[in-house]
Amino acid sequence: MRIHDVSMMLAGSTLIAALGAAPAVADGTTLPSPDIAAVRSVQKSALALGAPGALTRIDEGATSYRIVTGEADTATHARMDTGRRFRVGSVSKTFTTVVLMQLAAEGRVDLDAPANTYLPDPLPDDRITVRHLLSHRSGLYDYTNDMFYYTVPGFEAVRNKVFSYQDLIDLSTARPLNNAPGAAYSYSNTNFVVLGQLIENITGTPMAAHYQQRIFGPLRLRNTSYVHPQTAISGSHARGYLRQDDTTLPLVDSTEQTVSWAQSAGAVISNAADLNRFFSALVSGKLLPHEQLEQMMTMVPVNADGSQSYGLGLRARKLSCGTTVYGHTGTVQGYYTYAFTTTDGNRSMTSLANTSNNGNVNATLGATLEAAFCGSNGAKAMPADEYDAAGFAEDIAPQVVRP
Repeated sequence: MRIHDVSMMLAGSTLIAALGAAPAVADGTTLPSPDIAAVRSVQKSALALGAPGALTRIDEGATSYRIVTGEADTATHARMDTGRRFRVGSVSKTFTTVVLMQLAAEGRVDLDAPANTYLPDPLPDDRITVRHLLSHRSGLYDYTNDMFYYTVPGFEAVRNKVFSYQDLIDLSTARPLNNAPGAAYSYSNTNFVVLGQLIENITGTPMAAHYQQRIFGPLRLRNTSYVHPQTAISGSHARGYLRQDDTTLPLVDSTEQTVSWAQSAGAVISNAADLNRFFSALVSGKLLPHEQLEQMMTMVPVNADGSQSYGLGLRARKLSCGTTVYGHTGTVQGYYTYAFTTTDGNRSMTSLANTSNNGNVNATLGATLEAAFCGSNGAKAMPADEYDAAGFAEDIAPQVVRP
């Protein structure tokens, strides 16, 4: 690989590296070049809104764009860089889905069978199918609404706790269903906790081993791991900082935790290069047979204008330039992640901000998708001073609206 431009210092604390030359995408068209200045602007807005640091890595063939701003560690003032590991939050749901879909391809799971067929303890409604779980249409209440109603006290109560799958499922089923199974999309971490239990019950193999044997190992994702219930992130990593509900109080370092409250719904650790490789491999058919991949990528709109949709453990975003990208968002205490790729897997992007419980940071970070895939034709992020304090919800406690 020819190195064209590596470690070039830009304004402020932003770093960019570009390697190789941009290839055409598989269908013969060419995406516009990423708008690196726009990515940098988004990152600066994220910092102005409260994130200690941000990173974006865009991979396309032999070309890699790496843009970073701010700090990975506020105590040591270590700079952010794109090689650092971080907690990917709900991006874990796509990893879990791949394991489940491989089992479906092996004939061990029927997506349209009642989930209770495969569970050691039944859910309260036999109509809930495996497909309902994968598509967030089971109606199961999300226990994280209660667990993290008060953000930092809730986190501190569970950061070192180890739950069983059944412990978490019981927290959910103590509440009524949000809706009848199959009737509506209702994002719930409970769905993917149930899927973790289901996978382990029918195989007798821990999720950690499935991830390693079916995904991490074959794709050589050397910076990706599932260490539950260990609390540390090994190697070079970005520390995570959780905003308190009282925003006049300092950020809380939330890096070390078991993430046992999420497990197969959100406890994977990775870095930007590995996430880009994973999503590119997924959509290009390297992990699943065509039938299972097509089912994952069959999308149903989940917002009013149809720009956001959900398949099976996979999100899609239709961008302002008409390009649709596939991947997942992730929120876990101290980290926001966007990891998406084009339909053919030729261009992939991962962005991170090392904070959470800050809807304005989450919203502005999403604008790196426009810059990465639409180039200068993409919608621009608003300047930080134009954001308002409108209520927001996210993957953690999705039915709790924050001020």
